[in-house]
Amino acid sequence: MKEYLFLFRGGDGSEIQHSPEKWKIHMDRWMEWMNELATKNQFVSAQPLTATGMQITGIKKIVSDGPYLEGKEYVGGYLVCLAENYHAAVEIARDCPILEFEDGVVEIREIKLQK
Repeated sequence: MKEYLFLFRGGDGSEIQHSPEKWKIHMDRWMEWMNELATKNQFVSAQPLTATGMQITGIKKIVSDGPYLEGKEYVGGYLVCLAENYHAAVEIARDCPILEFEDGVVEIREIKLQK
């Protein structure tokens, strides 16, 4: 099995956050999805990310606040899972709750393990 990183972009849930009932239903879907992965021994780790951050750029190592991105580009969290190949990772990602939003995106990247 290989490790895959899912980066979650977009999926601004601010509209449903105003409704505690809708927000709970959405967050329950996240927990069900991750628990299912854990049951199949495919779950490695996952965390949401804060909206704040810093970045260092170029050879001059310029430090600035960030990220300043549009909502659809903003990385809101990540998950690491185990899958046989990219196709299997894509199938896992298809059930991700962020895809319930019009602008929700799961970027899938294989983690290159050092030997």
